[in-house]
Amino acid sequence: VIAKHYSAGLSERVQRRSTFRNIVLRDNIKQQQKLFAARGKLEVEALRSVKHIIGHTTWDKACSEQINAEANYYHCNETLREEFYNHQWSIDKCERHSIFVSQASYPIKGLHQVLEAMPIILKKFPDTKLYVAGKDKTKATSFRDRLEMPYYGKYLRKVILKYGLENNVQFTGILDEKKMCQQYLKANVFVSASSIENESNSLSEAKILGVPCVASYVGGVTDRLIDKQDGFFYQFDAPYMLAHYICEIFSNDRLAIKFSENARKHALETHDRDKNLARLLEIYSQIYTCKS
Repeated sequence: VIAKHYSAGLSERVQRRSTFRNIVLRDNIKQQQKLFAARGKLEVEALRSVKHIIGHTTWDKACSEQINAEANYYHCNETLREEFYNHQWSIDKCERHSIFVSQASYPIKGLHQVLEAMPIILKKFPDTKLYVAGKDKTKATSFRDRLEMPYYGKYLRKVILKYGLENNVQFTGILDEKKMCQQYLKANVFVSASSIENESNSLSEAKILGVPCVASYVGGVTDRLIDKQDGFFYQFDAPYMLAHYICEIFSNDRLAIKFSENARKHALETHDRDKNLARLLEIYSQIYTCKS
């Protein structure tokens, strides 16, 4: 299923283009999509061979039932990393007009759509900064950089240069748990821009910290946010709406605080460690009883 959405928002030409690295590794966007499809077939075979499935969202329940309607499905929410339970976002301590995207290593994460939204945001808030976690795949300062650059990174670089975003986009490098948490807390808005996602741990981490969120309405993410109560949903292929909602939060502190408070309350309930552990043990007990 994920393979179907892998290259969403990218032209056929972009999907088929290759850099030196892509030629050597045979992993341009179209080839990566085929690899995901091949992995998906293995997952389908695995799901068809089992009698019990544990999931987290309506999306994975629907997919599981369509693959193996005979299996017993058990719902259990996820528990997040320890660090994210110990901090809380504050509008007075965040970097105003800053956006945080936690992943962008491949097209599914939708950074290309966030970049398309940036020129619209900059018209209203010219000091906006977009922070992207992870290695800078657009970097081309050395010969080695150019050799290792995938075409998706080259495409992102072209978009950045096209819109003059060189001073507005910053890659943070690889972050450990604590540094990632601090980057969330620094943000004015967190964006989940994926073309498909099941359990968005990044969105859940942002919510439990109380960071105002904007997320694409895809996959299991639809279970993780209540639109206009603890964040905004937008259509994945409508970056102009992403821009609109980010600007709404930037310009309205009362709205940002409302989203922050509601999101944190919602996330603390969903990701309650004791409840989730108890539920998981209950599921194992039920499975054991079925086998007995």
